[in-house]
Amino acid sequence: MSEATRLAVDELLRANREFYRAFASGDFVAMDRVWSDHLEILCMHPGWELLRGRDRVMASWRGILRRPTPVRFRDQVVELLGEVAVVACVEVLPEAELAATNVFVREEGRWRMLHHQAGLIARSIADQDEDDEDDEDDDIRGGGSGGGRMLN
Repeated sequence: MSEATRLAVDELLRANREFYRAFASGDFVAMDRVWSDHLEILCMHPGWELLRGRDRVMASWRGILRRPTPVRFRDQVVELLGEVAVVACVEVLPEAELAATNVFVREEGRWRMLHHQAGLIARSIADQDEDDEDDEDDDIRGGGSGGGRMLN
């Protein structure tokens, strides 16, 4: 990885951290600074329809941040696409884990958020693997149905 690419990734990850810091602390001013000022921004909160435009997106955050959520994030994956970048990660909330995609754009020399979308992760692959092992144990003990799990 070139030095320029490494620096861009570091700056991008810093912008992603700033987003989650503002989210967790309920800091609307910091949240407002994270988002693009010049492009039409988009946001899809879990269970919400698409919000388009700065006024609607920031109004949604104003409401959400009135009651700060102790959100953390993990498993960041970064894709740099020139002046646009994507960070996919897992948001860890007290009651659930969400898959999140954060799209950033270079604006006036720094990464600014263009789009955020988060949705519930129904089950992790690790949970499914553990369940499969439990099913195999049941089959060995004679308690299982002998069949596999059907996927739709």
